[in-house]
Amino acid sequence: MTSRQRVILAIASLALLSVYIEPIWSISLEAPQYPEGIGMHIWVDKITGKKPHDLQNINGLNHYIGMKAITPETITELKVMPWVFGLLIGIGLIAAATGKPVMLSIWVGLFLICSVVGLTDFYLWEHDYGHNLDPTAAIKVPGMSYQPPLIGSKKLLNFTAHSWPALGGWVTFASLITGITLMVSRIWVYMSARRLRGGTDRLVGHVSKPMIILGLISVAVVGCALEPKPLVHGLDQCAYCKMTLSDKQYGGSFITSKGKIYTFDSVECLAAHLASSDQESVDIRSLWVVDYENPPQLISVDEAFFLHSRDLPSPMGMNLTAFGPGITQQAVQHSFFGEILNWQGVDSLVRVKMLTDSSASMRRIESIQP
Repeated sequence: MTSRQRVILAIASLALLSVYIEPIWSISLEAPQYPEGIGMHIWVDKITGKKPHDLQNINGLNHYIGMKAITPETITELKVMPWVFGLLIGIGLIAAATGKPVMLSIWVGLFLICSVVGLTDFYLWEHDYGHNLDPTAAIKVPGMSYQPPLIGSKKLLNFTAHSWPALGGWVTFASLITGITLMVSRIWVYMSARRLRGGTDRLVGHVSKPMIILGLISVAVVGCALEPKPLVHGLDQCAYCKMTLSDKQYGGSFITSKGKIYTFDSVECLAAHLASSDQESVDIRSLWVVDYENPPQLISVDEAFFLHSRDLPSPMGMNLTAFGPGITQQAVQHSFFGEILNWQGVDSLVRVKMLTDSSASMRRIESIQP
């Protein structure tokens, strides 16, 4: 690396010290009863309210709807993160001091892995708090979950939840982008030099091991993504009914904790597969359905709402259609007659249908017994 690049890398590494004095993430709630809003800051080693009593107020609200209390002392990640950032700072400074490309590759690769693992862990933490509710809670809304968004805003009852990086998070993101830019710059300079020397025919053979390592790390990082693969209608097979996906406005999929993806031709097949006895123990990472208004785009079931209507026949006959945030429930009900459901309502409806069909089959069998 050049002297200038080494200085930039040192600055990017030292900038990570900001997480020890500034919060990394911020979650806030807005509601009529809280005109000034309430919220919390997530730091590298603690969680605090934005205002003195905000965390206490949030835990009070959570108690009424059955969510677990946020107790920073019991969160393992807050004990690990200071060491992770310390390691990144140390490796970054070593890379800047030595100027070795291999150290830059290690720093960027480790940074990418930590970023993906951290965001995934944060998503799963939010999912646990928003879905594992106390059944004895004072306020129970059937089928309602309270998971805040990973990034962005989301309506939860009469609250609007906002989740965004704080100053420490933005600085961390800038440091990562700086490291990636330095890597790209190194690759560009190397390729340009090879072309000038007429060595393009042997370029692949001279690519340094650090570049190969970074490429493998990048592939691994992409493999850890929470997004499902696009459905291929006319080719993919439904994991439940075994029929080929045909209608592009319908379909779904889920991803297990091990990264395995299952595809389905309809909302009802997805729900029925999950409700079957041999699937109830499967650890599901995320559930997705096709947005009827924007096919074949897949959206999380937490972002979707569902219409149960004979006006929109779905592929397997239960008349269930998924809609994304691009259209309101009022607009859908104005266009079609039917009942609006959330995912929990769909699950309940499909389970009742499965039980009814099973009972009817048993009655038919019993009627022909000698």
